[in-house]
Amino acid sequence: MLDWAEKYRPQSLRDLVGNGPVIRQIYEWARTWKRGSPPLIFYGKPGVGKTSAAHALARDMSWEIVELNASDQRTKAIIERIAGTSSTTSSLSGAERKLIVLDEADNLHGTADRGGARAIMDIIKNARQPIVLIANDIYGLAKELKALGEPVLFRALQARSIAPRLRDICREEGLSCSPDALARIAESAGGDMRSAINMLYASAIGREDVEEADVHTAQKDERATMFDLIAAIFSGKPDADLIRLNRAVEDTPDTAVQWIEGNLHVLKDPDRAARAYAAVSRADEWIGLTYRRQYYALWKYASAMMIIGVKEAAGGAGIHERIMPPARWKRMGGARKQKAVRTSVMQKLSRKLDLPQHTIREEYLTLLTLLVEERPLECVREIGLDADELNFFLHDKERVKTVMKALKDLQKASKKKEEKPEEKAEASPAVEEGQPVREERQTPQSQATLFDSF
Repeated sequence: MLDWAEKYRPQSLRDLVGNGPVIRQIYEWARTWKRGSPPLIFYGKPGVGKTSAAHALARDMSWEIVELNASDQRTKAIIERIAGTSSTTSSLSGAERKLIVLDEADNLHGTADRGGARAIMDIIKNARQPIVLIANDIYGLAKELKALGEPVLFRALQARSIAPRLRDICREEGLSCSPDALARIAESAGGDMRSAINMLYASAIGREDVEEADVHTAQKDERATMFDLIAAIFSGKPDADLIRLNRAVEDTPDTAVQWIEGNLHVLKDPDRAARAYAAVSRADEWIGLTYRRQYYALWKYASAMMIIGVKEAAGGAGIHERIMPPARWKRMGGARKQKAVRTSVMQKLSRKLDLPQHTIREEYLTLLTLLVEERPLECVREIGLDADELNFFLHDKERVKTVMKALKDLQKASKKKEEKPEEKAEASPAVEEGQPVREERQTPQSQATLFDSF
């Protein structure tokens, strides 16, 4: 049997609760969509109807829907195979269009996926079908990706909007639920319709009547995140509340310590910053001891040290800047990307030159670098380098852009030439009747490439 959140998922945009202006905006976007229209980026906290709105929109427009969850399937190959093909082909079901939905798009990181984010941007630029990206955190999207889309904010639902929907579900299920119980659930849901329905479902198990007292065991999972924990630490929440919030966060102390350390730069006072770093350093020692002893009960000491120590150092001043992921993650991601680019370059050179990779690295890499710097466009065409791989040699992003644009222009010109063979035929000299046709053969010099000397 379906859980109620799935059973009562809105089937039409008219069924969605709240966010009226947003619903009208996305319907108008769909109604007037044409090739070249920007994709929509649905963002807002979990449970406010983002994914439901996308599915309801597809049903209202009689469009086929193709959904890709970026957090589970986020490699370049998978994105191109599923979303890429779907975005450029017509529907097999006879629907006028297909709606491409990329859910959890803020969990997709180009550095981790070797081109995943870039693949999405290419799909958007070449799409012949409407596309919707869904994210909880708009700041989690790559800035290049955000620039291609039109942001649509789904706001948290008001309790007064949630309660009538819960009342309708009770009526459908033949359940008697007191107004106080409905009001308590609606208030406790924190603007999250899905959580409110799940709370009602949990409260109704084994009962025909639900009173306010029955709701106590079905309180909403607050979905505590590291952002919540860091904000609470710097705002000076009571120690017991901080420890409780830390337990609700899924991340382990070795991850939490990196997040906390990555945001200590907001402490401008040198003495406070020094005390905070000392607490984080001590917590890191406890984490190391935990791993050395394989005794994870010690983690609680690391947590208490970093949370309460930093809280005391911050002095309840609050955090007035955007909470950022650890800077070291970005550096590590950049290093992984560079390693992947280097490996890809060596593989392509090895295939092109029919030489082992270690021989290329040790004997020919300097010479090849000079060759690429001297004749980048020809090298790109012959080796098949992409922009990142060309930059491996040039270390000049502006020059890389110029070269890749020139390559694209050449490819377009070549394609146009292929599409007009009759013009080529007309331009060829006429052959007199009865005169033998000589077949022109390329000489070895005409077939030579830049890399023949290797």
